[in-house]
Amino acid sequence: QVQLAESGGGLVQPGGSLRLSCGASESIVRLNVMGWYRQAPGNQRELVATITSGGVTTYADSVKGRFTISRDNAKNTVYLQMNSLKTEDTAVYYCATGIGSYDYWGQGTQVTVSS
Repeated sequence: QVQLAESGGGLVQPGGSLRLSCGASESIVRLNVMGWYRQAPGNQRELVATITSGGVTTYADSVKGRFTISRDNAKNTVYLQMNSLKTEDTAVYYCATGIGSYDYWGQGTQVTVSS
């Protein structure tokens, strides 16, 4: 089993930036896809961004141009750089990974965007 641990969440003003990190307990080179999800109170969990083992990325329309997902296989870590943050980005952000599906999840890190 792969264990994931998110970090980097916190409180930031609108227009600010945060970088989330997700460290894995083992090498991530075998994991076909890694992704970031988020869930705001009262809302369903939303897929924010993904990155494949080949480096192909996808983004939710709501974050395109503002968020960047990346992975560092040597450090067993995936990142989510979040710029130009909006209040609607407020949510608990989860890291997830797997080979054929998202089988492993982190515990989440809170991101709050507020004036």
